[in-house]
Amino acid sequence: MPERAHLIARFAGARDDVISRRQLAGLGVPPGFLDDQVRRRIWQRPYPGVAVVHSGPMNWPTRARAALVYCGEGAALSHSAAAFQWGLTKTMPRTVEVSVPWRRRVVAQRGLLVHLRRAMPDNYGVLPTVHPPETVIDLWDHLSDPDAAIALLCDAVRARISLEAIARAAAGRRRLSRRKFLDELLTHVRDGVESPLERRYRVDVERRHGLPRSVLQLRDLVGGRWIRADVGYPRYRLRVELDGALAHPGGRTAADTWRDNAVLIEREERTLRYRWPHVALTPCRTAAQVAAALALGGWRGAARPCGAGCRLER
Repeated sequence: MPERAHLIARFAGARDDVISRRQLAGLGVPPGFLDDQVRRRIWQRPYPGVAVVHSGPMNWPTRARAALVYCGEGAALSHSAAAFQWGLTKTMPRTVEVSVPWRRRVVAQRGLLVHLRRAMPDNYGVLPTVHPPETVIDLWDHLSDPDAAIALLCDAVRARISLEAIARAAAGRRRLSRRKFLDELLTHVRDGVESPLERRYRVDVERRHGLPRSVLQLRDLVGGRWIRADVGYPRYRLRVELDGALAHPGGRTAADTWRDNAVLIEREERTLRYRWPHVALTPCRTAAQVAAALALGGWRGAARPCGAGCRLER
């Protein structure tokens, strides 16, 4: 018995503490052993025919491995599970999502969501996982909110997933929702957009009101320090800071004040600062204020109304 226990522990230990009934049989273990261990609460059985060889909490690799073993050969983590595996999200999913070949039939289980795929995307890893760009496209197909969509692409860039690879993955899909919108957002991110707030500024404030095209993520050496502006109009000596939750979770800081003052003194550049409501709820009023600041810097154009109900204050 000690020899058998050592054999099982070594086998399962190399596989995130997961073992299947078939694997136990391959080790020469009697058919009823798994059921007996579960009944005695020494092991756990997350899915039929699959056991975790301890009775404590299951970490993510164990949960993911158990789901893959249950789904069988050719299965791969996908969607939210793949997003967590690749660092696209920091929140461990409650449900493990797995993709399997179309002809495979997997009985639904609690805590498991199975996607049948006519063409399985590329996958790799110790825990087989759908390739990162394909994962982005999988997630895209289930998003309807524009802010969530741009946030997904920005998260992908932070996770070092190539925008070109994402575009290739999209091109390889015969069916893809909002393909033109995806192309538009990819262009925004290539231009330097790093958040939903920055996209809203570029589209709703700048583009729709005929303001000059800005430079995003503008870097300069001021007061002996490298500083960065979310939005810059160097020709007109104007910077715009967009205080979103990602970069400025606590609002304006002492460092922000130092930077704004240093830019004004050393570079004679003004800084406007906006938060989410200014851009999302009152983009017309914000555009009017930006236009006025641009005019002080020498811009000779004029902001234009974005539509019949525009509240642009001339």
